[in-house]
Amino acid sequence: MSWQDNYAIWNNQTEMDLPLKKALNEMANDHDALEKAFSVPMEFGTAGMRGILGPGINCMNIYTVRQATEGLAQFMETLPEATKKRGVAISFDSRYQSETFAHEAARVLGQHQIPTFVFDALRPTPELSFTVRHLHTYAGIMITASHNPKQYNGYKIYGEDGAQMPPKESDLITSYIRKVTDLFAIEVADESTLREAGLMTLIGENVDQAYLAEVKQVTINQELVDTVGKTMSLIYTPLHGTGKVLGERALRQAGFEQFTMVAEQAVADPEFATTPFPNPEFPQTFDMAIELGKAQQADLLIATDPDADRLGAAVRQPDGSYQLMTGNQIASVLLRYILQASKDAGTLPTNAAAVKSIVSTELATKIAASYNVKMIDVLTGFKFIAEQIQHFEDTDENTFMFGFEESYGYLVKPFVRDKDAIQTLVLLAEVAAYYKSNGKTLYDGIQELYAEYGYFAEQTTAVDFEGVNGPQQMADLMVKCREESPVEFAGIKVASAEDFQTQTETFADGHTEPINLPTSNVLKYHLEDGTWIAIRPSGTEPKVKFYVGTSADDAATADLKLANFEKAIHELVK
Repeated sequence: MSWQDNYAIWNNQTEMDLPLKKALNEMANDHDALEKAFSVPMEFGTAGMRGILGPGINCMNIYTVRQATEGLAQFMETLPEATKKRGVAISFDSRYQSETFAHEAARVLGQHQIPTFVFDALRPTPELSFTVRHLHTYAGIMITASHNPKQYNGYKIYGEDGAQMPPKESDLITSYIRKVTDLFAIEVADESTLREAGLMTLIGENVDQAYLAEVKQVTINQELVDTVGKTMSLIYTPLHGTGKVLGERALRQAGFEQFTMVAEQAVADPEFATTPFPNPEFPQTFDMAIELGKAQQADLLIATDPDADRLGAAVRQPDGSYQLMTGNQIASVLLRYILQASKDAGTLPTNAAAVKSIVSTELATKIAASYNVKMIDVLTGFKFIAEQIQHFEDTDENTFMFGFEESYGYLVKPFVRDKDAIQTLVLLAEVAAYYKSNGKTLYDGIQELYAEYGYFAEQTTAVDFEGVNGPQQMADLMVKCREESPVEFAGIKVASAEDFQTQTETFADGHTEPINLPTSNVLKYHLEDGTWIAIRPSGTEPKVKFYVGTSADDAATADLKLANFEKAIHELVK
């Protein structure tokens, strides 16, 4: 159907949710907004769906949430009855409509006699991952748009291992979702009836305590925390999100007493009033933490994003200023600390392995190699790290030590199967205490790594493709890169090009080798000087991301190389 037909269906509904109906009426004369909202349905991929709140098939609203959940329910109807009856765990963040969407999902599932376990209030995404495993549910639903601005919300489905649904199951669920064409005919059960029948159970503190009990094992050197960590000054901000629910308790449980929360940002505010872009990658999200940190001369500032799966940090310098660390830098100092502490304690397994995404720093690979630890590269998406963890457990082939993505996502202990900022909050504070005990900071720690392994520098550049034509423009760019494969960037020749869609690596002399990773729309170029450049369309936002990783003997040379490669990327996009 045309967007006009889809709009007419919505506009003719007499019993539509009143706020949505009002918003729809306000759009009546906005042709562009209507076309964007009603041209194509919201994409549902392995990362779920994410979009702007509002009416329309391409927006987040109770009807698209019901549609996604109806697809999950119909898929679960094909499973054995005992599997279906294990039910679904549901959590949500601080965004507009999040709690409503969570309860709407429960009502759809309940209509299919599928039990749900719904949190009584907002909780972090990693706790939802834990809950699926803890309660042995078949699936989990997390209502969140992670670090997006306030206009967004999203919907993620987790599998029984606690990881986001892998591509095979996700594709099956998507096929069921697409069969649900009449969004206004989806039946939902009465919530009171579901509660009385035991088909909807509220959960909360009982699961919190179980999760926090597992977090205790994240601490490596309790004596260090009890001495240095106990008095170390720390600022923590949950950026108006779910981190406050467990972050404060996790820090106190570990033994950190001298920490302060940014009061204004400890409020679960869907407006994100103090930071419109609640993303720990962005320097401005630290403005209030830096102001408070300077007043208290805090050693470390930590921010978690609204659903508390990602974490950023800033470190106090001798002049009183604060230096923000990149996700790659945080991961590198964490990995080094974990491996060295395990080696010192004589507990480093002979089959130890770490896992990272293909667009994350190679510094971590060199660190792992220096401890005879295997580094495994996987596609972007923490579900692929979770798959490796499950493989380790099934085969005893390796012992998981750490997993990360450059986009500020880390996992320390595998009782969670997604990135976990609460775990990382506790361990990063311990690592900061370790360096403080030696008269140093985390920033000194990363400089020591550069001195030992070489100076590594990475950069991510995102090119936006907004509007109705955005998806096609993104597709056209990827086709261009494949058909006119670059032979050099900034004067440095391409040694080989990996195409994860065809699962083939092509070398400069023309010969090819297979890539043993799942199919994905990603290109990665390896240059003759050791630099790599990757191109990947985002799975949740209308943008194509370009990743660059390079190294040099010093920071100035590496930064110059990054600037030259960025210019080359802009030329490619033209």
